[in-house]
Order: sequence, then structure tokens, then C-alpha cells
Amino acid sequence: METTLLFALPLFLASVFAIIMPLIDLMVKKNKGAIFGITILGFVALLMLNVYLLLNPVFTSGTSVLHPESFLGGLLKNSIVLGSYTVLFDIMFLLGGIMTLFAAKQYLAKENYELKEFYSLLTFSLVGMMFIAHSNSLLILFLGIELMSISFFVLSGFFRTKLSSIEASVKYFLLGAFATGFLVFGISLIYGATGSVELNVISSKILTNQFNHVYFTIGIALLFVGLAFKASTFPFHQWAPDVYTGAPTIVTTFMSTVGKTSSFVAFIIVSKALITSIPGDELTLFSSKLSLYSREIIAVIAALTMLVGNITALVQKNVKRMLAFSSVAHAGYILIGIASNNPDGWSGMVFYTFAYIFMQIGAFVIVSLIEKEDETFLNLNDYNGLSKSNPFLAVAMSIFMFSLVGLPPFGGFFGKYYLFLSAIKADMLWLTVIAVISSLISIYFYIGLVINMYFKEQDTEQEKVKLGLANVSIIIAIFGILYLGIFPSQLINLALSFFK
Repeated sequence: METTLLFALPLFLASVFAIIMPLIDLMVKKNKGAIFGITILGFVALLMLNVYLLLNPVFTSGTSVLHPESFLGGLLKNSIVLGSYTVLFDIMFLLGGIMTLFAAKQYLAKENYELKEFYSLLTFSLVGMMFIAHSNSLLILFLGIELMSISFFVLSGFFRTKLSSIEASVKYFLLGAFATGFLVFGISLIYGATGSVELNVISSKILTNQFNHVYFTIGIALLFVGLAFKASTFPFHQWAPDVYTGAPTIVTTFMSTVGKTSSFVAFIIVSKALITSIPGDELTLFSSKLSLYSREIIAVIAALTMLVGNITALVQKNVKRMLAFSSVAHAGYILIGIASNNPDGWSGMVFYTFAYIFMQIGAFVIVSLIEKEDETFLNLNDYNGLSKSNPFLAVAMSIFMFSLVGLPPFGGFFGKYYLFLSAIKADMLWLTVIAVISSLISIYFYIGLVINMYFKEQDTEQEKVKLGLANVSIIIAIFGILYLGIFPSQLINLALSFFK
């Protein structure tokens, strides 16, 4: 019981913190610096608590998932899980949140939109992500996704006097509501087919063939369509470039990285439970076919997502839109882990999502620093000669671009390596070949930006950018990429221990 309560603390405290944030807003009134400081302290405290839990002897003794049988008097009995991979995911979300916060204060002040509501919305979205990671019930999973999504709907339109921001919010809201319908309908059909929304119960019924095959198959298909929209994978990716381009850059930073990775966490949780990888006679004929066909469909979607994202990014002249389309391609890379459907694939996804958060947040933070108040200085030509006017930003952006391409010794290289290796082990060599080709295509626009910064003359004189607290985010991102590139085995071995 004591261990259960200990591992429940991060989720419980994060929820309480989100609830009291609006009250703190009222108490501090016009003191914007105070609410920023409180939010940072709250996120850092939650991060330290999760790091402590990760170092807890419970992990080293081999204990995996904890089910809170009597937590809160049975209110969440068997609906959430604690410990194991959930701690790792919480750390990932909180790191992304902290990096976004440090960059947000300066960006919002520059745009004259430093409103306290931003920090409350960011906190609520992060709590939604944590509920996704801790879910053992399709209902808890759905509530987590919607709490995150509703916060993003509002944050996308945070610049309420700018047409582009309002347009991004409306598009995201309308298409997001449409995707929610798929999620709800899929969950209801799965419940009708199995009589439960708890993933471990559903999994056992699949293995014992105690469910309605037709309803379950349709339900799984609809559920994966809803998750594919949230993760912006082909063919449900069209909303992402428009929303990411129109939303405030700092919102795009958080939404396209931490928000996207939380969707893949949902993919991992659902696929582990419902698309089983148990070999041989242990599977019924139906569940064996379900696993095989689902993996093949997801593999095709992953291949198309990588190709469409990278090929479309080739023709973009706007850096923000280029990064938006490239984020679609990275969704395809991450989806390889789901198609592989093995411990190597799931652990590779964890590694890649960590690396992706560092390199994509770092790139978007630099975009937010260079961008002007009137949404100018967003074109590729505006980065010409950046190495002369802002050498540190040019070096940092080059590191992020090299890592996004997948060059050693950066984290992006090993992230792709582990995912490609998992596909080969799953007898999907063709998918690895397509992934390598997609990576080669991405060299053009990633390295092209580096060439602009170092080998082209400025068309308009670029001012010296004041880094402020955003410098902390950039340094954390660079350190994270280099650490994962130099010591990749530490994270991958930890992730493998959770998905054996």
C-alpha cells in the first residue's frame, strides 16, 4: 500500500497543482513573474519526484506495473497503472514542459501576450498526458487525450487578435472533435464486444476468444483512426501543418513535440494490450490474424507518413511550416515501433521520442527567438548568414538539424537505428529501406538550412537576438541530444527492462 501511494504521488500532485493554478492566478493578480516561477517550481518538483521514483529500489528489484487496488477507496481500481514505464513517460513530459516554459516567458513578452492563463493551460495539458501514460482503461485514456486536446484548442488560439492563430484554433477544434467521435465510437464498440474497458481484461479475452469478433475489429480500427489523427500520421495529417504554422510558435513547440509523443504513448499502451505479439499456439486464430493484419496496415501507414512528410517539406520556404511537415515524417519513424510490435520496437519508440523532444523543441525555440512580432523572419532566406549575426544560435540550430537528419553522434541517429533494427527483427526489411530513403530525402531541407546559415549572405540585416531564459531550453536540448548520442545504451536498456 505504501509503495502504491508513493508511485501515485506524481499523478495526484500534478492533478492538484493543475486545479489550484487558476486560484493562484487570482491571488497573484498582475504579478506575471510569480505565476511563471510557481509553474516552473511545480514542474521541477514533479520531475525530481519522478527521478527519485526511477532510482527507487522497486525498479532495481524487478517490480513492474503496480495496480492501485485500493487507491482512493477503489475509485480508480484497475483503471490506472503506476510505476514501470509510466515514470519514464512522466519524466519525458515534464522535461518537455520545463523546456517550453523557459522559452515561453520571453516569447510571450515579445508578442505582448504574457497572460497568466497560458501557464494554467499548459499545466492541464501536461496532466492529460500523464493520465494517458498511466491509463489501464480506455475511458481514462480518452479523458487524458481530451484534457490535453481541449487545452491545445485554446492555446492554438491564444493570440486572439491574430487571424492566423484563430484560424489554427478553429481548424484544430473542428477536426479534433471529428477525431474524438472516432475514439468514442471505437471505445464503445470494444466495450460492447468484450464487456470491459480495462486493457488487461480485454487482452485476456482476446487470448481466450471470449469476445465478438466483428464489433471488436471495427472498434479497433476506429480507435486507431482517432489516435492516428492525434499523432498526425498519414492520411490524417493534413491539419498539422496548418495548425502548427498558425498557432503561436511556443505553443507549436509544445504541441508538436510533447503532445505528439503522448499520442504515441497511447499507441504503445493500446498496441501492447490489443495487438498481442504472443507467438505460436498461445494465440487463437483470430487474434493471430488481427495481430498480423494490424501490423501490416500500420507499417504501410508509417511508410506513407515518412514519405509524404519529407517530400512535402522539400518545397516549403517557411521554416515553421517546414518543421511542421517534417514532424509528420517523424511520426512515421516513430510508428515503425508499433508496426514492429516487439519490445525492441516499443523501447526504440521511447528512445526516439526522448530524442525527438530535445531536437524539435530546440529547433522551434530558435525559430521563436528569430521570429518578429509581425510574424516575419520565418522564411528560409531570413536565416542567411545567421552564423555571423548570432553564432550560438547557428551552432545550436545546426546540431538540431543534424540530429533530425539522423547523423552521429547525436541522439537522432541512435533513435532511428533502434527503430530500424526493430523493423528488421520483425521481418519488415522493406519498411527499413523506405525509412532510410526518407531520411536521405530529409537531408535536402535540414542541411539546406545549415547551408543558408553558414554559406549565404544576409538579404536583410539580422539583429543580435537576446536569448534570456530561452537559453536554458536550448542548452538542455543540446545536452540531451549529445547525452543520448554518446550514452544511448542507458535509456534503451531501461526502456527494454519495462517492455520485456
